[in-house]
This record gives sequence, C-alpha cells and structure tokens, in this order.
Amino acid sequence: MDLEIYQDDGVGSGRSVALDPTVFDIEPNDHVIWLDVKRIQAHQRQGTAKTKERAEVRGSTRKLYRQKGTGNARVGDAKSPIRRGGGRAHGARLRNYTQNLNKKTKRLARRSALSYKAQNDRLRVIEDFEIEPPSTKALTGLFDLLEIDVAKILVVTDGVRNGILRSARNLPKVNVREAGSLNTVDILDAEMVLLQEGALDHVTEILSTAEPETA
Repeated sequence: MDLEIYQDDGVGSGRSVALDPTVFDIEPNDHVIWLDVKRIQAHQRQGTAKTKERAEVRGSTRKLYRQKGTGNARVGDAKSPIRRGGGRAHGARLRNYTQNLNKKTKRLARRSALSYKAQNDRLRVIEDFEIEPPSTKALTGLFDLLEIDVAKILVVTDGVRNGILRSARNLPKVNVREAGSLNTVDILDAEMVLLQEGALDHVTEILSTAEPETA
C-alpha cells in the first residue's frame, strides 16, 4: 500500500511512501487489541481508594448493651459496620491494577490497530515539520489544508516537537504523541492518524517483523 506524502502547506510533495505490510496490512487481531487496551487502562488506575474497616475505626470495643432482655436486636460494639460511624464492611483497600503483556503481544496490538486505520483510509503522511512560534491557528489551518474534517486527530511526531505540542493544547480532541510512545489506545481513539515522515520510519522500525537483510 502506497500513501502520498504531503508538505506542511497541505500540498502533495509528488512523492509517496510504501507502507510496510507487516505493520499496516495484517489481519487485525481483536482479542490482542482488547488485551492491550485493558492493560493500558488498568495501568491508569491509581488504586489509592481506601476506607476504614471495623478494626481500623477508633472507638471502644465495649458491648453497647446486654444481649437479652431489652427487646432490641442483639448488638456488638459501636464500630460495627451497621452503625453510623462504624467501620466499612469489605471496604476498598489499596491495590495495584497493573497488568503485564509480553512485548510481542503489545506490538501485535499496535500493528492491528494501525492496519485498521490503513484499511479504512484513516492515515496521512506529512513531511517533518515544526510550528514556531506555537500557534493553534496554524495547526488547525494545516488540518484544513489537508482536508481532515474529523473530530479526533492523532499527530505522531518524530521526536519531541514542543511547538506542535503547545499548539495542540487548546484542542481537546487533538492528541500529539512521539513515535516511540505511541500506544494502542491512542491509535484506536483517533479518527485520523497524521504521521510525520520520520515518525513513520520510526514506527515501522519498532513494529516491523521483517527479517533484516544479510550480506
């Protein structure tokens, strides 16, 4: 599959790039995508929720009143979970939600997500560019020149591009990622993926399964 390379003024450069079929043209594996998305979202959970249980509430352990003869239900101490001010029964505890996947599985998930985008014509390649000084208007103008009319856009840069990052800060539906930190959730969440030419090379290098040529 070949994609045209655009210039930073939205005009075609007259060049094209052949996408690596081992990255952008595989049979997507939905189960692996689900596993990686679950891993990423679980990793974002803090796991700091905590409530005091019966043994942690401050108070006396004295029985409030005698067992029999009062006509009321039997009762224990004031720290009982059924009383106001008592401890929480089976309350939240600190926990680690981190899940692990092996490297090959995570790479397959990203390749599957990118293949979905390529198959649905949701990829654009642009020459490496920077926006200096940062300008939200310049970035949105570029999207207009490229005729990108979708809401959610992922811009994948080749290395740190502070000008682009700062230009996108006021655009809540525009996500800017370095090629090395691209993940499955970023790709799936975007309606259009805009790859810098250098970022495309970097992503292909990371995810490609092609065997290196030997002399």
